[in-house]
Amino acid sequence: MSADTRSHPVSGRTGAGRRRPVQQRSQERYRRILDACAALLDEAGAAALTTKEVARRARVPIGTLYQFFAGKEDLLAALAGRNLDQYLQRLDDRLRSEAPAGPAGFTDLAVEEFVAMKRTVPGFGQLDFGLAGLAVPAGVRAERHLLDPEVDNNTAVALRLQALGGELFAAADPAALTLGLRVALEAADAVLKLAFRCDPDGDPAMISACKRLVRCYLVDQLGGPPGGPPGAQPGRP
Repeated sequence: MSADTRSHPVSGRTGAGRRRPVQQRSQERYRRILDACAALLDEAGAAALTTKEVARRARVPIGTLYQFFAGKEDLLAALAGRNLDQYLQRLDDRLRSEAPAGPAGFTDLAVEEFVAMKRTVPGFGQLDFGLAGLAVPAGVRAERHLLDPEVDNNTAVALRLQALGGELFAAADPAALTLGLRVALEAADAVLKLAFRCDPDGDPAMISACKRLVRCYLVDQLGGPPGGPPGAQPGRP
C-alpha cells in the first residue's frame, strides 16, 4: 500500500561532534532527555525551555545532555523528528489496515492520526513537527528548519507524506503534489489550532471541517472523487 516511511528522511540536526546513542544505556538516556523535554514543553511552554531543567528532569548530568545535543535547537529538532517518525508509522499502519482509495481517504486518516497524537502524546501541543506557537526559546534561530536545514518544516513533512502515499498519489505531478501537500498542511494546521483552542480535546465540528477543507483542496489540485461518506455529520474523529 505505502512507500517506505523512511523515504526523504529527516536529516536530523545533531551538531558536529555530538554522538548518536548506540549502546542500550545511552539510548535510554537519550529517550529520557527527549521525554523530559516534551514534559517541560507541556508544563511551561517553549519559551521556558532550558537544557539545565531538561537534564534535571531526565536525571542525567548536563554534560551527558551535551554529548547528544548542542543545545535547545538540537533538542527541539530531535523531538520534532521523533514525533514525525511516530506519526508516519501510525499513519502507515492505518493505511495498511484500511487501504483507502485515493488522496481523499489518505487525507482523512492523516488528520485523524494527527488529532490522536495531539490528544495523547506529551509535548505535541507545543511541538509537533515544528513549534506550534509563536514563542521561540532564546537561542533558537532556525525554528522553521528543525526537520531539515534545507527546507522548512512543512515541506519536509510534505515530502515524507508524498513518499508514504505511494501509489495513492502516483498520477500526480511530483512537484505539484509537494506544493499541494504543503498548502494542505498549512491550512490544516491553522484549522486544527483553532479546534484545540476552542476545546482541549479538539472541537469535533472543526476537525470534521478540517477534513473537508483539505480533502476538497487536494481533489481540486490532484483530481479524483472527494470521498467521505455522503451526508456525514460532524462527530468525534
